[in-house]
Amino acid sequence: MPDSGPLGTSPPEQRPTPPAAVPDAAVPVVQHVPVPPTALRFLAALHPPVPISSPPPPPAAVSAVPDPPVATAGASAVLDTPVATAGASAVQDTPVATAAASAVRDTPVATAGASAVLDTPVATAAVSAVQDTPAETTGDSALRRILRGPTGLGTSSLSLARRHQAPVPDQVPPAPAPPAEGRAVPGLYHHPVPEPDPVRVEEVSNRIKRWAEDEVQLYPEEWEGQFDGFSVGRYMVGCHPDAPTVDHLMLATRLMVAENALDDCYCEDHGGSPVGLGGRILLAHTALDHLHTTAEYAPAWQESLTSDAPRRAYRSAMDYFVRAATPSQADRYRHDMARLHMGYLAEAAWAETDHVPEVWEYLAMRQFNNFRPCPTITDTVGGYELPADLHAQPDMQRVIALAGNATTIVNDLYSYTKELNSPGRHLNLPVVIAEREQLSERDAYLKAVEVHNELMHAFEAAAADLAAACPLPPVLRFLRGVAAWVDGNHDWHRTNTFRYSLPDFW
Repeated sequence: MPDSGPLGTSPPEQRPTPPAAVPDAAVPVVQHVPVPPTALRFLAALHPPVPISSPPPPPAAVSAVPDPPVATAGASAVLDTPVATAGASAVQDTPVATAAASAVRDTPVATAGASAVLDTPVATAAVSAVQDTPAETTGDSALRRILRGPTGLGTSSLSLARRHQAPVPDQVPPAPAPPAEGRAVPGLYHHPVPEPDPVRVEEVSNRIKRWAEDEVQLYPEEWEGQFDGFSVGRYMVGCHPDAPTVDHLMLATRLMVAENALDDCYCEDHGGSPVGLGGRILLAHTALDHLHTTAEYAPAWQESLTSDAPRRAYRSAMDYFVRAATPSQADRYRHDMARLHMGYLAEAAWAETDHVPEVWEYLAMRQFNNFRPCPTITDTVGGYELPADLHAQPDMQRVIALAGNATTIVNDLYSYTKELNSPGRHLNLPVVIAEREQLSERDAYLKAVEVHNELMHAFEAAAADLAAACPLPPVLRFLRGVAAWVDGNHDWHRTNTFRYSLPDFW
């Protein structure tokens, strides 16, 4: 059984996930944008090779992305811990673009020997340290003030740089597991991942089922096969390779199951309907963001939280989460769940009026109705915190939004056949493209693959730029965690043959 220690401790670093995109077959219509050199260096450390037991499929006619150089153990562009020797810097190869002085070089450094951030070279004067923020003046920028932290007597312990100086030992990789079945969407840009640790998968699967049955009475007996087929244990272990304990993994697992219960019971397969959805979702949201009311009416609200499975699941999962998370992490999650619920309501409104949105309108809806709440908690599940000021930076918000958008289109592509075979019309990106752009089902699906690939390249380039501009250990670790979630999410969709099958377009 995996170890299960106290929450919030610093975990060993996870080994990064693999480098090269693996399209299953040549799809001439899928075009790819070039990846800038900064992104290549970031991805080289982010995705080192993963042994694959079976031979890979033939390469595509158009390569998804040039293979980046493989990161070595000696120097990584994105290591998020200080290097043990004075001769190597965790961010030595990462240029930081500022005019007067590097934001990181202004950060106090705890040790005189080797710093994870001090040795960063300064690049050109043309690019701001954070691209979406106003250009720096000769004085302080908001980012530099955040990085430097407070000054004066008694404030040295509050410095972000000093707070994250302690080196973390390498994680011992789990024993290899046999590769799971499943076929990737041909032409889809993605990264293969190691098989999730089977011991952890089994433990998480057992615990989440006990929670669902005994603590929240989530589903009737006849839904048990569907619950098991969801394979949520494999899903969460694959998406959070740096989780220090199974207890940490369970934080994400409960929340994932609760979100899906609400989607199924309020919106989709198990009694869901767009009619009256707003009222149901608002009341369920109070299980995450509590109602503060008068003594007369509080008991009725408390009682409502046990009235159906989604509310029971939301309340229980959030109770576990807030005990492990910091207040800012918990509030961040509530905010992203409100975004998700707003996306549900937009889709429901279109369903009520039988409206097919324009493609750009659909993509706008999917930026809210998407997986964003999942990767945004990657630091809580990893047992550390990305400080609120750094999480709120516009460049970080862009990275998280692009990750959510790309992973949600993955869901559209893998669930396409399942939704076509379900009653009614389900909006997904291929369906919207086919109707709005007058394309065949096949051509619309292949264009949706292109959209996904462009979003993925944009996500990786944005993450690389942010890693260069702000190479603080918690930032780099959070970026790696989000990238691991993106890769793990694709792998779960690819391997979940219980739920998904691909259309016959190739």
